[in-house]
Amino acid sequence: MKEVFYIKTPIGTLQITQLHGNVCSISLCNVQCASVILTPLQQMVKSEIEGYFAGKVHKFSFPVSMEGTPFQLRVWEELIRIPFGSTATYGDIAGRIGAPKASRAVGMACNRNPLLLAVPCHRVVGAGGRLTGFAVGIERKEFLLNLEKQKSRQPFG
Repeated sequence: MKEVFYIKTPIGTLQITQLHGNVCSISLCNVQCASVILTPLQQMVKSEIEGYFAGKVHKFSFPVSMEGTPFQLRVWEELIRIPFGSTATYGDIAGRIGAPKASRAVGMACNRNPLLLAVPCHRVVGAGGRLTGFAVGIERKEFLLNLEKQKSRQPFG
């Protein structure tokens, strides 16, 4: 059975769906967060997402489950490899997965990413660093990239 919970963040309320002990969806929603008792997995997800926005978590460790086409899965796995505070172009990702002419298809895979933040499609930019396409809005993409650049320069502690 799928379980859903919500976390308030600086970019809006996130709806997190889990199934069989894995997070299978993270998306923005318009739901008011109610105070609830969280399971250990939900508390881990909440803690890591809050740590991300505080600049203390640069890579998520909670278990995820991704469903998509083989091409989408290759793209999403490559997106997870983009370091916190860095970006890559759609063409870079296409080349890294062995499909150098598939930058548009990479863009479509990014658009269908079911795991906002955990699969960091916001780190993918157009040629020359141009901010292009983001399913939840360019302004949120810019916010996340600026947050990561700022937090990656700060020492921990």
